[in-house]
Order: sequence, then C-alpha cells, then structure tokens
Amino acid sequence: MSDEFDLVSPYLYIMSIAAAQLRNLRLRSSYIGISSILRGRAVARSNPVTARQFSARACLRQEPQLPAFLEAYKKGVAFPPATHDFETFFAKAEPNTEVVLHGYLGTRVDLSKKLSFVRLADTTLQHSVQIVALAKNNGFETLKSLNANSPVAVRGTVQKKKAKGSEPVSPEDTWELALEEIHALNEFPKDIIMTPETVFPPEQRYLQLRSDAELREALRFRAKAHNLCKEELEKSQPPFVEIETPLLFKSTPEGAREFIVPTRREGLAYALPQSPQQYKQILMASGLPRYYQFAKCFRDEDLRADRQPEFTQLDLEMSFATGDDVMRTVEGVIRRLWSELMKDPAPTGPFRKVSYQEVMARYGSDKPDTRYGMEIIRLDHALPVDLVGKISDLENPIVEAFKIEGNDNDPAETHKFITDFLDSPAGAPFNNNPDGGPGVFIYNGKQPLCGLQPFGFEAAEQAEELLEPDHGDLIILQARPRAPFSGGSTPIGDLRRALYAASVSSGFKPAATGFDFLWVVDFPLFSPSSDSEPGQGGTAGLSSTHHPFTAPKTPADVDLLLTDPTKVVADHYDLVVNGVELGGGSRRIHNAAVQEFIFRDILQMPAERLTDFSHLLDALRSGCPPHAGLALGFDRLVAVMLGKESVRDVIAFPKTGKGGDDLMVGSPSQMTEQALETYHLKLRK
Repeated sequence: MSDEFDLVSPYLYIMSIAAAQLRNLRLRSSYIGISSILRGRAVARSNPVTARQFSARACLRQEPQLPAFLEAYKKGVAFPPATHDFETFFAKAEPNTEVVLHGYLGTRVDLSKKLSFVRLADTTLQHSVQIVALAKNNGFETLKSLNANSPVAVRGTVQKKKAKGSEPVSPEDTWELALEEIHALNEFPKDIIMTPETVFPPEQRYLQLRSDAELREALRFRAKAHNLCKEELEKSQPPFVEIETPLLFKSTPEGAREFIVPTRREGLAYALPQSPQQYKQILMASGLPRYYQFAKCFRDEDLRADRQPEFTQLDLEMSFATGDDVMRTVEGVIRRLWSELMKDPAPTGPFRKVSYQEVMARYGSDKPDTRYGMEIIRLDHALPVDLVGKISDLENPIVEAFKIEGNDNDPAETHKFITDFLDSPAGAPFNNNPDGGPGVFIYNGKQPLCGLQPFGFEAAEQAEELLEPDHGDLIILQARPRAPFSGGSTPIGDLRRALYAASVSSGFKPAATGFDFLWVVDFPLFSPSSDSEPGQGGTAGLSSTHHPFTAPKTPADVDLLLTDPTKVVADHYDLVVNGVELGGGSRRIHNAAVQEFIFRDILQMPAERLTDFSHLLDALRSGCPPHAGLALGFDRLVAVMLGKESVRDVIAFPKTGKGGDDLMVGSPSQMTEQALETYHLKLRK
C-alpha cells in the first residue's frame, strides 16, 4: 500500500495544481521554459519523488521549442573530429577512402541543379581542396544553404582529380572529395564582402587578418624568428635562461614617459615597465649569469611608424661580460636568422663599428642607412661669406653638403625632381628651417663653373674635389649652429634621408638593396636635457643619453666625471641596419657607490627620486659582478626582415600610429565615475 501511495499521491497532487499553473506557463518566454526544464532535471536527479512530480508536470504541457539560433548552435557543438590536416591528407590520400576535413568554404559554383563544386580552405588558410557535391548525397542541400567563408566539417570520399591534358598538377589539384556530409559550425554573414583585395578598417582587424594572406604569413614568419632566437641563445655556453619579469612595476625616472596603473589603495599606483632593465640587472646580482626574455614594454611617447605604446623586445643580459661579448652574441643571433629565414646571405665576420661622432658627421644620423652613399662633407671653411649669408642668418654657422647623383646625367630631370620635392608637404619642414633653407645647385657642365657660380672659383674647385660631381648631379648645402653633435640627427641628415625616400618613391633613383649592419658606438654618456622629454628628472641640465645605468667606457672617462661630464664617452652600442636602429645596449654600472654618484651628483636628482632606485642600489651593493646587455626591438627586427615600412604590419593587433588607440576593441576607454571613485581619482577640467 505504501508503494502504491508513493506513486499515486504525487500525481493527484500535481493534477490539483496543474490547471492554475498551466495559464502561467503559457505566458512564460521560451527562455524561462528552458531554464525550468534544466532546473527540473537537476532536481530530478537528487529527489526521486520530485522527479515523478516533474515528469507528471511535463505531461501536462508541451515541451518548449528551441529558438533557431540554439538549434543551429547545437550542430556546431558536436561535430566529427578531423581525420587529417591538409598537408597529411595530400601526402597520404588514397582513393575510395573516407576522410573528415575541417576548414572554410570558398565560393560555390553550381554547374547544374544536381552538381556543385566548392573549394575547402584548411584551418590555416594556406591549402585548399576541391569538394564535389551531387544531389544524391546527404550533404548537397546543406552545402547549398551555406555562405562562403563559413567554417565547416566535411566528410567525403577521396577520389583522384582528372588532370587537364598532360599538364602537371600540384598536390592540391591531385585529389578531391566527393561530399557525403557537411556540418555547419557557424555562419559567415552575407553582408560582409571578403576578397584578397578587400581592405578592412582597423575596427575589423580580425577580418583583415583572415583576408590578407601576406599579413598572416608575416605573423608566421615572426613566430619562426622568435623560435630561432630562443634556440640560438639557449645553445650558448653557459646557456641563456628565459626568465619572466613583472609587468606591474613602479615609477622610476629612466628617461621615457610611463603608463600608470592605479590601485584601489588610495594614492598608490603601479607603472608598466619601459623595459626590464632594473629587474635584469638585479638578476645579475642574483647569480644568474645569462638571462633573456621576449619582454613586453610600455612607453607613453610620440608615435611613429616604427613605434607602438606597447612593444616587444628581445631582452638579454650577461654577467662577467663586456660590450664586445654582448655584440658577438647578438651577431650570432642575426646570422642564424638570416641564414635560415632570408634569401640574402647571412652577414659574415664581425659587424663594423663606427663612432657616434663619425656617423653624425658623415650621415647626419645616429642610425644611418649607409647603402646609398650621399655622404656629408663640411664646406663652411671654403664658401664665400656672401653665399653663407644667403643660406642662413646664423652667425658663423657650420655649412655641410652632400650630392645626389643625377638620373641619366640629365640636369632637367634633376631640376624637376628637386622642385617637386621642395614644393611638396615633405619638403615644407626644410624650407621653413629657422636656421635657413637648403641651398640647391645642379651641376651642369654646359654652364659657367658648372652651375656653381655662387661658390666662387676656389670654393667650386674644393666642392668638385670633395664631392666629385658629374653632369646632372644635385648638390645640397645646409647650415646649422656651430655646436657639438647631440641628439639623433642633424638638419642635413634629416634632409638626406627625406630626399633619398623621395627619389625612390618618384622613380628618380632605384631603391638600395641588401642589408648593411653596423654598430654605432662611443655615444656621449650625457646629453643636454630636452623640454620635450622627461629625462631623469635631475636639475643639472643633463640627462643620460641612453639610460642612467650606462657605464663610462674607459678609466679616462671615469676621471672626466669629476671634471667635465659632457665629454664622457659611454660604453653604449646600437645595432643599426639600413637606417633602422634594431636595438641598443651598454655595459652597466655594477658598483652601487658609482651609480649613486651618477644619480645624485651628475644628474642631480632630488632625494625623493633617488629613493626610487633604492632596490637597485641595494642589489648592486651585494657584490654584483660586472655585466652588460642589450635589447633588440623584435617588432622592428621582423619588419626589417620582411621589408615592411611599419611595425603594425607584423603585429596581430597593433595600436594606431596616431594616439595609440586600439580601434577594434575601443581602447583606451573613458573612465566611468564609478571606476574613478574605486581608484580614488578625479578628472581635472
């Protein structure tokens, strides 16, 4: 009797409340109905009596119908695994066997109502195979309902593709699949037009990646370069050890503007690291002889094509090492990359070293492209005073010159080229140079003094001897203040670079080829402070040219710290190729007393800024060995290897060059009042 009661009484109870509940159930949305079903099943598993109640209740109403989007999603949840990737399939395919492949549909071609063809691209979008669909097969109607570019799983029978005539066929044209079944894993919208030529806006970077094979290949190339760098460093003796350093750091005056990360603790904030510099020096003090990492770095600085607010650098440090040890190690990495990834031959022998003073004098830049000549010479000692006065209003300026070889020795072509440049937006900054615009002369053997009449006989003769111009060559003069070199370039160096770029883009000159590596060495340890850069926050009117941890080069330079810091040469080295600084490094100050002296007495940092470096000084004080290191700009390195103008072409999700915005996700985003309150912040008006 008890068993009979257990079965019947719940049912009678349910019947008594069913009528009232049925009206409410009809008013509920399908989503609430689904939720009720799921809750009921969960209860049913834990309580048998309630299970019978739930079952009885279900009998009284109709099961809710799933919305179309959930029905479609179910098909994408359970799909057959691929039996092959495409490369394996092409290598091991056998006729009349059944396979399952995953990929993206191409554009379908319907030859008749009963026969269709479509290409299936693999998951990497690098390979494809033809699918043949017949109306008698199960998947025919499903295929016809799917849009191009949709992801699918395809089951089919392998068959040999008929070759056209005697033409050789590629592996991708050897085999095809007779469609048996197709699973739609998602739907690609009809309103998005995707072709290899489509250029999508930054907001749709994911579509640009999918449509642009060259961009995807750049990312694959980047990954290969990353792995080769790791292999090369880890095979050295002793091997480099990959160590991750924190991204939540503290604000320290290293020379660039930082990104601040507020915390919920009032008045406290992290700073994102400009580089792992201090951490890696502390690792050297920790007894780890060789460190490296592919480090994310952050700098809130003005953006250019080769800069991003966040970037990746191959960072390394070596204890008991000199700058020469670091340079040899980096040269080995470069040779490995070039020998395995590049068509150009790997650089042989040690890279040449050129001093900062020499590259500034010869090329007007501390990162010169040395392949196309156009070397700069001094001419102010030879030029007549009246000519110098026409070029510049400066009193007793330095006047420098370089030549551009004419195109086919035609002065008219040279005249057109330089006129077009100076009249263009690219030429405007040089015309408006406050120290004077460029002096422009076209060497013409058919004119008196070959077109150099304003030089006078003696100066023209010296210019011809130094520049060795030919008929149709362009000679450029530029004045600058009489002062030691500082910074990264001179006005004539900027003009040299701009004119070369214009000559290539206009077709006036062919582009230089190959790769010319050099080390720029012997930088000044200190440079005059700039109002546009934060520097190290000292009051001496000086800032460190590289960073404040760089060591003087020689014992004589150590002596100069007391007498004339502006003349101290740094043990600092930059790797340059084709006008691009690939990376920079230095031997570090490994002595705490000397480092503190640089902070306090040379840069004249305030006491509160000195305490920002107490962690580093304590580590150096603990018997830190001599050490040196370098950081290669990895984004820049890959861009140079691939011949890209911008690092954005080798980064999956780059920021814009203007403002550093990520337009795809909408960052940086406006802070809400709630977020400001959480982090104890207020906006200034």
